[in-house]
Amino acid sequence: MRAIIIGAGIAGLAAALRLEQAGWDVLVAERAPERRGGGYGVTFGGIGHDGAERMGILPALRRRAFVTRELVYRRPDGEPRFTLGGQVIAATMGTGSFNILRGDIEAVLYEAAGESAEIRFGTTLTAVDQDDETVRVTLSDGTVEHADLLIGADGLHSATRALVFGPEEDYRLDMGHRVAVYMPGERPAGLPEGTTGTISAGGRTFAMMSVGDGRTAAFFGYRSDLGRPQRSPEELHEVYGDMGWLVPQALEGLGNADSVYFDTISQMVVDRWSHGRVVLLGDAAWCVTLFAGYGSSLAVGGADLLGAALERHPGDVAAALAEWEARLRPEAEKKQRLGRRVKGVYAPRSRVALELTQLPLRLSSWGPVRRMVERRFQLRG
Repeated sequence: MRAIIIGAGIAGLAAALRLEQAGWDVLVAERAPERRGGGYGVTFGGIGHDGAERMGILPALRRRAFVTRELVYRRPDGEPRFTLGGQVIAATMGTGSFNILRGDIEAVLYEAAGESAEIRFGTTLTAVDQDDETVRVTLSDGTVEHADLLIGADGLHSATRALVFGPEEDYRLDMGHRVAVYMPGERPAGLPEGTTGTISAGGRTFAMMSVGDGRTAAFFGYRSDLGRPQRSPEELHEVYGDMGWLVPQALEGLGNADSVYFDTISQMVVDRWSHGRVVLLGDAAWCVTLFAGYGSSLAVGGADLLGAALERHPGDVAAALAEWEARLRPEAEKKQRLGRRVKGVYAPRSRVALELTQLPLRLSSWGPVRRMVERRFQLRG
């Protein structure tokens, strides 16, 4: 059996690894000229943790995990408001969960999957044709490839989805926010190792995160009506220009960054994830958004479950895809609903809304409550 996978992000590489382990031949086509790194930090756990363990990559992922020992909430001028310690932060995470950069998840998957899978960079999908027996794929390098299954793991703006399922506008649910993430060249002096600092005010959130090995990630998230109608990274200077602390330094670093991820925050609400021998995976299928904070775990867990379904139905792709979607869709839709709820309290406009949103966190930083949480964490550990 042979699969063609469009996209060498987390979902695509996880699918490549899992299908290799199931005995499939795999070709991966990736639009970018080389493997991307960096990205923002995520909490990895749940079905992703279980899938990574079954695929044998969990130890490698844990070696790349980073620990946040302190989370400092700051005022717009940079002065601290309150602080959460490491044990309180850990208590908010699920059992077995850990923090890791998206790019580090990709690196682990690439090292594991790249041993057997053919990966073509600078290549994307231009046409798809299929029948009951095979799917024929035309790639931008001029080749025509045949396979038993085409997996569209090419993200929010999926070419696979557009060609087979219809235009993006038919499925995109705009969440009314934009996000920008990049990795500065070095950790600023004002950010101790193992610390994250964050500011929220006027519909805007900024965070600078120490993510291990001396690396740092800068994150901007804000309501889209604060920016220009035609989005551009340059608008970050306008939106965040009055903030203090490390914000001016982060804005200055944008111009020298090797790579900046900048996009709207949107969900993909796709009523059916497969069409014949074509299936969508990861953000191309659901994109729960950073509001839900489970996308990387769903991508890895979803790839693992897809491989398992194909193993249970050898030679019957349709049955495997139907079983896989029935198993995974409730989890993805649950996370999408969570993302839509969280959207309302993310980057609040008013100071009152901000205070109400952060009240549980402030209580967690209060001595008696903090000690109670820490004791429970110690007992759980």
